[in-house]
Amino acid sequence: MTATFDTTVTRAAVEDFLYAEAALLDNWQLDEWVTLFTDDAHYVVPTTDLPGGNPRTDLVLIDDNLLRLQSRVKRLNSRRAYREFPWSRTRRFVSNVRITGGDDRSVHVEANFVVYRVRDGVNPYIGRYVYRLVPDGESFKISYRRAELDLESLRPHGTVSIIV
Repeated sequence: MTATFDTTVTRAAVEDFLYAEAALLDNWQLDEWVTLFTDDAHYVVPTTDLPGGNPRTDLVLIDDNLLRLQSRVKRLNSRRAYREFPWSRTRRFVSNVRITGGDDRSVHVEANFVVYRVRDGVNPYIGRYVYRLVPDGESFKISYRRAELDLESLRPHGTVSIIV
């Protein structure tokens, strides 16, 4: 089968989707956010020392399928996520959105991001997103989401306690 790419998908439609996703996360609407994913979704956050790391062969910070992602959301919405209770305030900036290709199922997208986490000071998470978005009616579903951090280390506490 030959892979095809639907050229009717516009950057503006992709940007609108990414901005809406960012708003859900900034407003801690995590239950709504997780519904943006396909049943076979994959969410990866590599380590800061190996941003191109492959979860099959390398240690990564997060390597979630949909079930693990739903569990992460459930924990973040509870009191058990002590680093995030009460919730941190976040503000996300998504920029340089580019459609980099696609196949017979999905649109491949890259974008830059800055996520400011406000809790006992301001902690920025800076990096690049890589997405595979599946067209779904007038919008998209996320089949793959990767957040590659451009940080030398995770400060102040050495973990990622929010959805980046």
